[in-house]
Amino acid sequence: MNVEFYFDFGSPTAYLANGQLQKLCMQYDAGLVYKPVLLGGIFKATGNAPPAAVPAKGVYMNNDLPRFAERYGMLLNFNPHFPVNTLQLMRGVYAARELGVASEYIETMFKAMWVDEKNMGEMEGVAEVLGSAGLDAAAIAEKIVQPEIKQALIADTEAAVNRGLFGAPTIFLGEELFFGQDRLDFVEERLAAA
Repeated sequence: MNVEFYFDFGSPTAYLANGQLQKLCMQYDAGLVYKPVLLGGIFKATGNAPPAAVPAKGVYMNNDLPRFAERYGMLLNFNPHFPVNTLQLMRGVYAARELGVASEYIETMFKAMWVDEKNMGEMEGVAEVLGSAGLDAAAIAEKIVQPEIKQALIADTEAAVNRGLFGAPTIFLGEELFFGQDRLDFVEERLAAA
């Protein structure tokens, strides 16, 4: 069984979900399929808004996320540069795929954003993070401006909306949708039953 994981690096809940999904997929011998999307595009297409746009929800999430990080045994630091425009970072997933380093790229971006508190909205900072991780920042930067990579992210975001996404993280098992890192117990139940 494959677990389809729709994500944007700008989501701390996607960061938490990623860590747990990796463990679940190893435990239940499932494939983890990364599906990059642009969260801003999804919000615009669906009329949804980020949690921070609702003041009480933003306060609640700031209290709730550390509880889940502790439960999962994961480090989570609120990035002082947040919110960050993740357009280039998400295009970078496609570039990294072409270069054969997608897994390393995804781990590096999530860690830089939600553990190391790096300013990922500035390409100079992104290049430094990539270089420190042993990734070819120049090759990735060259690819993310290619029209086919730009179009791939647009097309995948539109396809995600058509599939029913309204935010991230979203997980699909077959055609069953699970939204949020706080629904992973249902994902585990389905994986265990399969």
